[in-house]
Amino acid sequence: MTVPARPEGEIIRLLYIDDDRGLSRLVEKELGRNGYAVTWAPDGDAGLDALVARPGDFDVVALDHYMPGREGLDVLPEIIALPNPPPVVYVTGAQEGRIAVAALRAGAADYVIKDVSEDFTALLRNALEDALHRRRLQREHDASQEEVRIARDRAEAMLREVNHRVGNSLQLVSSFMSLQLRHLVDEGARAALKESQARIEAVAHVHRRLYTSGDMSSVAMDEYLEGLIGELSQSLCPDKDGCTIHLDATPMRVSTDQAVSLGVVVTELVTNAVKYAYEPGKPGQIRVSLAQDPMGRAILMVEDDGPGLGDGAIKGTGLGGKIVSAMASGLRSAVEFDKAHKGVRARLAFDL
Repeated sequence: MTVPARPEGEIIRLLYIDDDRGLSRLVEKELGRNGYAVTWAPDGDAGLDALVARPGDFDVVALDHYMPGREGLDVLPEIIALPNPPPVVYVTGAQEGRIAVAALRAGAADYVIKDVSEDFTALLRNALEDALHRRRLQREHDASQEEVRIARDRAEAMLREVNHRVGNSLQLVSSFMSLQLRHLVDEGARAALKESQARIEAVAHVHRRLYTSGDMSSVAMDEYLEGLIGELSQSLCPDKDGCTIHLDATPMRVSTDQAVSLGVVVTELVTNAVKYAYEPGKPGQIRVSLAQDPMGRAILMVEDDGPGLGDGAIKGTGLGGKIVSAMASGLRSAVEFDKAHKGVRARLAFDL
């Protein structure tokens, strides 16, 4: 075994627990030449007392197996249970593998077979320094993980704040549009402004959900659609005797970018259905569904029971169709229309 390098001039504080005073003196002498400060304890209870009375004073412990009173295996669990215990190297004069295995299972960092030769102190030193080296690496790893956790928490907090501010800004823009609507008399301009407002609300809804969510990387699409459909119902179908929007969504999570694109697509298709599927004042249902097919792809559908597309093109100015195509392209997909359906049935399949 190669002795791991340790900082030059470092003194290793060893608590050596062994009833054999002659061997303990040999350990003090040999390890003292190699930068160790050795404290001797004649039995397990004395060693425990030293660890409790002087917490942090020992870098590593060597614990003998056979001792008067309690054996090392009786004492080892109590050492390991101490707050921030030093690593323990188990020392035994027996060649029985079961003792070494029991010590390792109980929390020992390593074990050494005890004898009176010079090899023992060399092997003990190697085991002690290897245990310290591994403990040092573990602490560095834990410190790095803690730094990563702190950095991640800070980044998530900043991202939440960004989402909050973006959501507020979008809400402010929507409020300005509402003010502008009050002063518009041209129905065409009012309709265009309302559609733009609905698109902004679809994006703002994602940011509001991200701000209150514990997961900043994805959105529960079923919950998002539920909120979005609720807002669309209030703004587009305020008359309870008129159109209704029904949602059937399977629980699934999508990325934030996908959620924004899907929200805009749903807003455009639902808005178009409200405008053209049914005659003003007549009741009709618009259905939105989200599910997974057997291949694991997500399927979004928006349908109505109106007169259909006729020539196959989305009715309106054409801007809505361009927006839907652009959003679908961002999902690496395209919206397909079922010509066999009585009304309009739009289908969008995309990979999760």
